[in-house]
Amino acid sequence: MRNHRFGIDIDGTVTDPATFIPHLNEHFNKNLTLDDIQEYDLTKALGVSQQTFWTWMQEHETMLYRSSILARFAKQTLQQWQHHFELYYISARPDHLFDVTQQWFTDQEVPYDHIELLGQHDKLQAVRRNKVDIFFEDKHDNAVNIAEECRIPVVLMETPYNQMTVPDNVYRAATWQEARHITEQLFQPAAQR
Repeated sequence: MRNHRFGIDIDGTVTDPATFIPHLNEHFNKNLTLDDIQEYDLTKALGVSQQTFWTWMQEHETMLYRSSILARFAKQTLQQWQHHFELYYISARPDHLFDVTQQWFTDQEVPYDHIELLGQHDKLQAVRRNKVDIFFEDKHDNAVNIAEECRIPVVLMETPYNQMTVPDNVYRAATWQEARHITEQLFQPAAQR
């Protein structure tokens, strides 16, 4: 029996936060690395307008999401957790990408119980509605808002763009191995079954 429900972001959390960078470099003629991405808003590092970026994103989103690379140790961790916890993915991706997203999960053999694409970054209502017990995120303000408003622990997958301060119930994890260790400390009885 699975007693806890985990809420999990997809992009930059389950997927490698650097997964889009080669595509961005090629199209915008840049030579960026993940360390160059100091803000979640990619237009700053690219030096382009919001309109230019989002036009490009809409033209390429299906290819980008279909070819996304898994974060290291994410698959192994999630496959282990599927027997102990419900895995609910809550993403800012637009809803019209549901089929592409679900196919990616199938192709990558990443287990899921539920996938919800919100089409915007505010995840508070979805977190509450789905009654998740912990959330995994890479976007700093999302992590802080979920932790403070929903009063649940949040594991913030560490990146150069989310280094601002966090409340006590936000736990930083550099890798999915660290995320698993933090989670096992928080949900020890369930994780040991």
